[in-house]
Amino acid sequence: MYPVELTTPIARDLTEFGFKSLQNPEAVTEVLDHKEGTVLLVVNSVCGCAAANARPGAKMSVTGDKKPDQLVTVFAGVDKDAVEKAREFLLPYPPSSPSIALFKDGKLVHMLERRHIEGNSAQAIAYNLQSAYEKFC
Repeated sequence: MYPVELTTPIARDLTEFGFKSLQNPEAVTEVLDHKEGTVLLVVNSVCGCAAANARPGAKMSVTGDKKPDQLVTVFAGVDKDAVEKAREFLLPYPPSSPSIALFKDGKLVHMLERRHIEGNSAQAIAYNLQSAYEKFC
């Protein structure tokens, strides 16, 4: 687990933008098991690619007309039980931090793993997600 002094500002980067923080397994299940609408889940992380690419890309992606109904986040290394529950919904993908997933009607329909985030610009990530929104939102 990471020190709260380190993780609080990192978490706020998304929550102050409008992402809801899911901090326990029940909250994760309530949102991701919902059978109507779309949900964007960001598995947040303290790593550099989360700061430079994942979080900015996720935020940029929801500035257009087409966007998910709900924006949520769990924090790897902080909200252990919530992240573990979220990863059940992300199967068959292996654990990946950071990662970004789009759900429609309770089903995983689009996934960006760390390998898709690392080395890509925030703009490329936003474009990738916006393409998914065009199809699913």
